[in-house]
Amino acid sequence: MKKYVVIDTNVLVSALITRNENAPTVKILKYLSQNKIIPVYSSEIVKEYYEVLRREKFKLSEEIVSALTKDIINNGLEVRNIVEVKEEMPDPKDVIFYAVTLTTRDKDTFLVTGNGKHFPEKYFIVTPAKLTDILEKN
Repeated sequence: MKKYVVIDTNVLVSALITRNENAPTVKILKYLSQNKIIPVYSSEIVKEYYEVLRREKFKLSEEIVSALTKDIINNGLEVRNIVEVKEEMPDPKDVIFYAVTLTTRDKDTFLVTGNGKHFPEKYFIVTPAKLTDILEKN
């Protein structure tokens, strides 16, 4: 069964720059390319993907960045009417990821992030390793 997943930008960065092909973040990208997960996004999230992945320090080609974001857009679920987040969060840029996740909880959406401490403790906010465990059990 496919899972709906909001992917935090740090997961994409980690997957694209690691040399470990078995890293959980890399597995998440594989699940994405195999259509085992449905990425959930908003225009603001896609904008952040573009801005962060194009940073010179990551040395990612335009082709890789474009292909990944197109894959997310073409195979994902875009969310427009986003709920308001009432919780205080340490990083204002993370609010959109949490808000999109909350908006689509009716689809049992997960938020996968490497920065769990930036979000409220909820069972649907998971690390890449935890998400791969969940997906491999299904």
